[in-house]
Amino acid sequence: MKTIGVFDSGFGGLTVLRELLPLIPDARYVYLGDTARLPYGSKSRETIARYAVSSARFLAEQGAELLVIACNTATALALDDIREALPNIPVVGVVRPGAESALAAVQSKGNTSASRVLVLATAATTQSGAYTRTLQSLGLRATEKACPLLVPLVEEGWIDPSPHASVTLDVLRIYLLEALEQAPDANVLLLGCTHYPLLKPLIETTLGTLHHPMKVIDSAEATARAVAALLPAQEGAAINAAPECIFYATDSIEKFQRLGSAFLRQPLPAVHLVDLGG
Repeated sequence: MKTIGVFDSGFGGLTVLRELLPLIPDARYVYLGDTARLPYGSKSRETIARYAVSSARFLAEQGAELLVIACNTATALALDDIREALPNIPVVGVVRPGAESALAAVQSKGNTSASRVLVLATAATTQSGAYTRTLQSLGLRATEKACPLLVPLVEEGWIDPSPHASVTLDVLRIYLLEALEQAPDANVLLLGCTHYPLLKPLIETTLGTLHHPMKVIDSAEATARAVAALLPAQEGAAINAAPECIFYATDSIEKFQRLGSAFLRQPLPAVHLVDLGG
């Protein structure tokens, strides 16, 4: 049974784990939410790298044979540091798989050079320029839009079918109007935050009301596919195997268990508290 470590600064990475479970059922998963030190986005690159490397090392100590950095900020600012610190463990981030999935969507439409990808992300991720650089390396034009209110709205549970979802729809409409004013030719939308898959139905609804339908790319789903591609199916692996999942958080395990169930779309077992220092 392969052990896969999944790391995020908080809860969003559970959307990546959610996509991994059916793709690689015959695995043992160790998930770490570094909730004591979030948000990463307000920290310096050096601090983010230090936090991310310590978290990755913790997962390696738990037996992880492959690491998934299910955090856009950590991927954008610390992926090279993690790979340097753990050279013998494959590390997959969320930026490249999402960009490659956007490329596949564009290629299915034809003219790649005429396509623009609109990326919705947090302020820290957009400021890093990681998605723009990666998309440009694939021959795509990109526009990144920071949407700082979306993460707290998701964590408040103000998404479908919440009675407060109309507030989130209003916020999404403002963000998308601003983004489309900057990039009216955008024809693919990439979700550059692991919280945003929970908003995908509302985003698609809002795009429809704006008469600007686009293919919406879920980077969590794309990342899970990239991980699965690294792990050829084991001969004799049980198709209906039940993955083993162990959860760690660095703070507020009760909150992690409550919110995490919404992200994972199934009840979380016991969450273990771990102290990784400052």
